[in-house]
Amino acid sequence: MKHYLLLLLFFISCFQGFSQETTKHDVKVGLVLSGGGAKGLAHIGVLKVIDSLGIQVDYVAGTSMGAIIGALYASGYSGKELDSVFKLVDFSTLISDDLPRASKAFYEKNNSERYAVTLPFDNFKIKLPSAISRGQNVYGLISKLTLSVCDIKDFSKLPIPFFCIATDAETGKQVVLDKGNLAQSVMASGALPSLFQPVIINNQMLIDGGVINNYPIDELRAKGVDVIIGVDVQDGLATRKELTSATDVLLQVNNYRTVNDMKKKVKKTDIYIKPDIKDYSVVSFSEGAKIIQTGIEAAISKSDSLKLLAKEQYKKPKLEIKRPNYDSISIKSINIEGNKKYSRAYVLGKLKLKGNEKVSYKKFNKGVNNLIATNNFDYFQYEFNKSKDSDGYDLNAQLTETKISAYLKLGIHYDKLYKSAALINLTKKRLLAKNDIASLDIILGDNVRYNFEYFIDKGFYWSIGVRSRYDQFNKNVNAQLLLQDDQISITGLNKVDAELQDQTNQFYLQTLFRKDFALSLGLEHKRLEIKSETFSINPSSREFVFEKTDYLSLFGNIKLDTYDNKYFPKKGVYFNGSLQNYFYASSFNSDFKNFSIAKANIGSAFSVSDKLAFNVQTSGGFRLGDTSTNTLDFALGGYGNDLINNLIPFLGYDFISLVGNSYVKAYLGADYEIFKKQHITLEGNWANVDDNIFETGEWFTLPDYRGYALGYAIDTLIGPIQLKYSYSPEQGQSIWYVNVGFWF
Repeated sequence: MKHYLLLLLFFISCFQGFSQETTKHDVKVGLVLSGGGAKGLAHIGVLKVIDSLGIQVDYVAGTSMGAIIGALYASGYSGKELDSVFKLVDFSTLISDDLPRASKAFYEKNNSERYAVTLPFDNFKIKLPSAISRGQNVYGLISKLTLSVCDIKDFSKLPIPFFCIATDAETGKQVVLDKGNLAQSVMASGALPSLFQPVIINNQMLIDGGVINNYPIDELRAKGVDVIIGVDVQDGLATRKELTSATDVLLQVNNYRTVNDMKKKVKKTDIYIKPDIKDYSVVSFSEGAKIIQTGIEAAISKSDSLKLLAKEQYKKPKLEIKRPNYDSISIKSINIEGNKKYSRAYVLGKLKLKGNEKVSYKKFNKGVNNLIATNNFDYFQYEFNKSKDSDGYDLNAQLTETKISAYLKLGIHYDKLYKSAALINLTKKRLLAKNDIASLDIILGDNVRYNFEYFIDKGFYWSIGVRSRYDQFNKNVNAQLLLQDDQISITGLNKVDAELQDQTNQFYLQTLFRKDFALSLGLEHKRLEIKSETFSINPSSREFVFEKTDYLSLFGNIKLDTYDNKYFPKKGVYFNGSLQNYFYASSFNSDFKNFSIAKANIGSAFSVSDKLAFNVQTSGGFRLGDTSTNTLDFALGGYGNDLINNLIPFLGYDFISLVGNSYVKAYLGADYEIFKKQHITLEGNWANVDDNIFETGEWFTLPDYRGYALGYAIDTLIGPIQLKYSYSPEQGQSIWYVNVGFWF
């Protein structure tokens, strides 16, 4: 009897289990995510709600930003994890491909801090760049985040099957990307024309999939899904009141097809989620947290339908992907293709890689930035594949060398010394040698100038360079720079209105100890001419010539520069030291005797918060040997960068106000970034300057000269725009400094 009862209970339990199972169905859920730039961050909010309700997605499809979010979700990231990842991203740096200053060699640093506009120049025709950004930073981030699935080349084998949409730029046809390099495919889907360069896959030039299909619901339905959840972050059509500019009208025209397509596609969507993103644009990345919240709110409004869907699903086991250590990566072998003009050794040297080594991801990214900063390559696409022979990864890289070798560059500037200036530059790479570069600046304005440089870059070997620079300006200068003491006492002059012309030609050798630490040795010819029409000993003469001499000298220079920004540094150190021996002067300087000038400048910048940074500097210089030639003495005063000869900036005084054959100076600056790229600065400098202060001991006394300044600056495309109010206690008067644009 007992056995019969047990058997009866067994059949009842089986029947109940069967009844419960029949209330569920094997419902396959598809998720389609539209493109929309920054508005696509709302997808993350929707995914957080979907995860919280226990819905299991069986297939993901996306376009553009929807492809990026969708690919990461399909790779195993949860909505919550994606929220954490994107909160740490600096989108302005990511999208603009703004390479860190530390990634650039000395020449490239100067290049990026001198010119406002750079245009390709080929066959005497100006061309516009193919895009604002190469997309290298975006590619690097996606490649790192998808490292755990780098060996999965069939996207249907990902933890969640996935595909995305791109557009063939040549035919205008849709391309479904469901195999290959996941990071590269996602980049192609999001390659917004004019913002990102097209991506070449299977010999097709691919651009943003939103051009042809911004919501691939039909393609997703064809994968056999039963229920589709769709997230739409596209713009609707603007009203008459909102169409206030030509750009608005162009966007409206572009949206006609997309909006009309969506009218049909909404009806095909089982659970349609439309976040309220009308207050945001495709570039509103700074509002990321708010945009994600709109996704959460939109998904919650559909919670009844989503909860019902969750109840109807089987709970299927999830494919677990082991996440790699994102702090470092073990690179076993390196395969490079596409390099023709540049050797494998050159590429690996810039990447700082050897192979069969473990490197931090930070170091790897630095190497990629070093390579990109050369501007010798249009593309550097790479992927990691798990090594067959060991626990590590093989790096496969595809290079596309740039065909453009000539550039037209432009800049503008204004300051109180050189006055207004417009810069036109022609740069030519590979002029005479494979690794050379020639650059000619023509500077037009109140003071016409030029700057020519030719450099054969051999990196850590001895490179060869030639420079020629011509400068001129007219300034009321300290008479001590031009006259002897007896002449000053006779004339009673403290200031002389003088016109200075300086042409400096150099031949030098340079070697790098590291990318930002260089030693230079060379020979210099300088022709210095200083004259005045207001000062004259002979009444019959129209002008008096103080200096008209050709000098020859040997020089050595050591320079270290790790500042993260030349004009507004927040971290890094700086050292620039030189020794120059003048051994010859032409007949005008009949009393010439050999002399040397040594000088050095040391600086350190550090931040105490995201907004506040300090910059501490000290500098000094002295003369060795003959002291009769005073036109090359140190002259302090004014504000600026890259000043010629021994002109030294000193706040609180006008240019060339304090003169001597030796000086010491200390500087302390505080920079508070009140808004992005807008700075309030508070600065002070102190100095002793006179003849032979290191012999008299005056260099170690309290400062004779002090100057303080309060400034406001905006970091713009053309360079810093700065306004400084300065005051000197010794003079008891104030001076305003105005600077517009990069210094050149």
